[in-house]
Amino acid sequence: MATSRSRTPATQELDDLYVELRSCRRCPRLVAWREEVGRKKRRAYQDETYWARPVPGFGDPRARLLIFGLAPGAHGSNRTGRMFTGDASGRFLYPALWRAGLASQPHSENRGDGLELHGVYITAAVRCVPPGNKPTRAEFAACSVWTARELTLLLGLRVYLALGRLAHDALLEHHGLVKARFPFAHGAEHTLPDGRVLLDSYHVSRQNTQTGRLTAAMFDEVLTRAKALAGLN
Repeated sequence: MATSRSRTPATQELDDLYVELRSCRRCPRLVAWREEVGRKKRRAYQDETYWARPVPGFGDPRARLLIFGLAPGAHGSNRTGRMFTGDASGRFLYPALWRAGLASQPHSENRGDGLELHGVYITAAVRCVPPGNKPTRAEFAACSVWTARELTLLLGLRVYLALGRLAHDALLEHHGLVKARFPFAHGAEHTLPDGRVLLDSYHVSRQNTQTGRLTAAMFDEVLTRAKALAGLN
């Protein structure tokens, strides 16, 4: 799922990593749930074959900005096999990336729609859809192995944009940092010991965007700051 207008050595390594990821069955609860969702399907997608496997990261292997979410959506990423693709969260996120000049188009409905990201990579703390959108601590820990390997290959990263408190906390745990020293808040900005910057946003979930807790203007402001810190202007 690593894509770029020109391939790099990291592209092949990411692709190899995701071949491994697709066969991961470490978390029995998540395996059972992702496959049950894929069998039962939503009525609107009855004619589609659900991905129903761990969802790989997606974007530019030379990325300076990482967008870090929580987990795949049941009928979005778990259906399409690409992060934030085919659901309400993606219909909020990708237009924002397009407005910011970081995406080639403002929509993302399936893996073959031609979308490319510029200077951005998207992944999540947990790679399989969890029941109730609530991973357990053990599931976060199991998936952290994939995060560690993935981030090692994204050598150009300067900025993390965490979508929601749980994604924020997962990034801090990845770096072995004390959460109390880096409190989550929408628009918060933290310089990490390695020099990278962690920015926070409320998650782009339907619940947040439809209630007005997160507006397009609010997210655009955070994204503009992320671009500047990453040197993507």
